[in-house]
Order: sequence, then C-alpha cells, then structure tokens
Amino acid sequence: MKYISEFRQQDLAQQLSKTIAQTVDPNRHYRLMEFCGGHTHAIFRYGVQDLMPSNVEFIHGPGCPVCVLPTGRIDNAIQLAERQDVILCTYADLMRVPATGRNSLLKAKADGSDIRMIYSTQDALKIARENPEKQVVFFAIGFETTTPPTAVAIKQAQAKGLKNFSVFCNHVLTPAAMQAILDAPQPVAIDAFLGPSHVSTVIGSQPYETFAERYAKPIVIAGFEPLDVMQSALMLIRQLNEGRHEVQNEYSRAVTRQGNLKAQALVQEVFELRPQFEWRGLGLIPDSALKLKADYADFDAELRFDMPAIQASDAKGCECPAILRGAKKPQDCKLLGTVCTPENPMGSCMVSSEGACAAYWSYGRIRG
Repeated sequence: MKYISEFRQQDLAQQLSKTIAQTVDPNRHYRLMEFCGGHTHAIFRYGVQDLMPSNVEFIHGPGCPVCVLPTGRIDNAIQLAERQDVILCTYADLMRVPATGRNSLLKAKADGSDIRMIYSTQDALKIARENPEKQVVFFAIGFETTTPPTAVAIKQAQAKGLKNFSVFCNHVLTPAAMQAILDAPQPVAIDAFLGPSHVSTVIGSQPYETFAERYAKPIVIAGFEPLDVMQSALMLIRQLNEGRHEVQNEYSRAVTRQGNLKAQALVQEVFELRPQFEWRGLGLIPDSALKLKADYADFDAELRFDMPAIQASDAKGCECPAILRGAKKPQDCKLLGTVCTPENPMGSCMVSSEGACAAYWSYGRIRG
C-alpha cells in the first residue's frame, strides 16, 4: 500500500457497490458480523452500509477490548489506584469507562488517586524507574495485538530488576469470543465474519480455519479502509452463494497465514491461558484470556495485591452487553443520545474510540 487514498476512491467504491448488487441473491438476507470496532467505524464514517443492497446487513461484534471489559475489572483498577503507594498507568480510553456507582478512573483521579495516562508500555516502565518509592501498576488491556508489548515490558522489568512494577493483565483472545457468540444458548443469526485486521497481523489467518470448518461460517480477514470492507463483503457473499465456508485473506498486504511468529513466541513465553474470564455481554468464556506464567508471577498485580474478583452490574437500561454480542444495535438502546452521550457515557460502547455507540454518535447514525 503506497497511499491510504488508494483504498478510499469513490469511483472504485461505486463499482464495487454495483458488483455486490449484481452478486447478491435477492431472495436471501446476508448477515455479516464485523468483529472489529475499527470496521464498524469505517462502515459508518465512509457510508459503506449505504452502498450495500438492502439485504446485506452488518452486525456489530465484540471487537472493542475496552468495551468487553466487565465492570468488576474497572472496579478492581479503581481500588488499586486508591492505594497511597500505587501509581496506576493506563490508556486514555479506559479513563471514562463507567464503573460501579457511575464511578470511573477519571473521577478517581479527580479525587486524588495517582492515575497517569500513557501511550505505551515503555512509559509505564519509565514511571516505575523514576518513582522507586511507589508501586507502579500497568493496566494492560487489549486483544492479541497489544499483548506482545506487554510481554516485552514484563521481560524488561525482570531484566532490570524493577521490583516496583507489575501488570494488571486483561488481555483477551479473539477466536474464543467468536466461538462464544455462536455457542450461546440463544445465538444471534450470523452468516459470516469479517475477521479482525490488526489481531490477524499477529496471529495470522490460520487460527480461524478450524473455526470456519466447525461452524460452517465463511471468514474474510478484512482491512480497515472502506474498499477493504466492501471487497471483503463481496468475498463473503460469493462464498455464501456457493455454499463455501473458507478463510480468505483480503488484508494480504499486512496479514499472512502464519502471522508474526516472533510475537507469538514472546507471548507464549510470558503468558498462559486463564481457565475462564468474564466478558461484558458474553459472560464467562473458557480459555479466552491470558495471565502471567509462574516465571513472571512477581510482576502479576493480581497476586501482588491479592485482588478479589468483583461481580458488578452495568448501568440500568444500558444495552451495551446486547450490542457487543450482536443481539441489538445502538439505536435499540433508549439511553443513546439522551442520557448516554460521549460527555456522559452510561456504557463502555460510548466511551471507546472503537465502540459501536461512539460510531453511531460520531457519524450521525443515532436514529439508524
């Protein structure tokens, strides 16, 4: 890819739109789940849904790591930050996510907790070096994309003997969530998936192959630009028309079948699977998240601070859990655009830059 503009050309989009219209079966409804929140924003920012035939529907999935983090884990982080001996380091997206009682990390910071917004794991290590009298906790979050940098930070902390650095690990895994959506007691009707982009640069397209075969669901790894999404939708429609359920890679300029082997090896060295982990909207999912291995247990904040598991509920009336599993869309939530706005978010889907509700708000889709 030389220029991003190559994947935003209006004339090509119109040509793709015509091809899709000619390809769809008018007697069939196509339900395509875009797993990644980045795809959701691209669909509405560039009007991709408006270029689709009426019988092609995009269903928004749980591909927003901030959104799927349960309220109880935010409560844990706030409890940590309230300790006088702790500096909590986190990314900006997490600051306004509502916790129990409409609390948040931003409110805790305003009340005097030492919470610092960072841009990378290296920032957290720097803060730990500069504040040896404090315990510095990195609030780690994200899918497979952001896990390798966390592993690097842990290994560096161990090598440098940083005794005051630890990680509150909330890294979760994409294929397990896709499986949970289809294994749900009342599964959402989904015909095919637009596979995540950045995640797949790390894990490759191979992990989805067994999944596609087992559930007979086509998967196309899709790039983030509007032409990427449209081309991927066309590839899925063709598979469905032909009765195929394969893994195809539209985002071949960045994704390979094997993925980033070095990053995978690093993650396998530092982390292991949790027996189960709670996802907002999806509940407890087995083998869907990571924790630090015994060799790195000294850097595990949950062990260092004996953190309890907290069960907490979402705000009354918030449809974020249903939106994350594809059962509802943001306009189905009565709070959207009234009580719930970016300045006063009631749920995580309005907070995160990858959240579906934030996409609807940003691109004027509140009323569908």
